[in-house]
Amino acid sequence: MSQNGNLSHPAFAQHVKYLAGRTLPDEFLPWVIEDITGRGASRRYATRCIVPLLPILAGLLLIPGPWIIRIGMVLLLFLPFVYFLLALKKIYLRHRLVSHGLNPSLLDVHEQKKMDEEKQAYESRYRP
Repeated sequence: MSQNGNLSHPAFAQHVKYLAGRTLPDEFLPWVIEDITGRGASRRYATRCIVPLLPILAGLLLIPGPWIIRIGMVLLLFLPFVYFLLALKKIYLRHRLVSHGLNPSLLDVHEQKKMDEEKQAYESRYRP
C-alpha cells in the first residue's frame, strides 16, 4: 500500500473489525490514513461496499420466473445502490477519518497535490 513499505499492518482480527466499522489503535493511524486517502482508496471503498451485496443479488437471480425479470430486479436494486455509494463516498471516508481522531481535510490532500501538479504543467507549457 505505502510507497515506503514501513507501515505496520493490523492483525487479521483487527482488520476484520476495521472493515466492520471499528476504530484501530493509534499505532495504526498511518496505515488508516494510507487506506482511506492513499492510492486505490476508491477501489477499496467500492469493493468493501459491493461485496456484501453480492449474495443478496445472487439470491434474487434464483427466484423462479423469466430471466429478464430477474435481471431487471437485480439492476433495479444494484444501479441505485452504486449511485448512492459514489455520491456518499466523501462523506463516509470523512467519517472514518474523524472516527479515528484524524483531520478530515486529509481526504483532500492527494486531490490538491494532483491539481497543483496539473496547474504547474499547464503554466510551464502555456505561460513561458
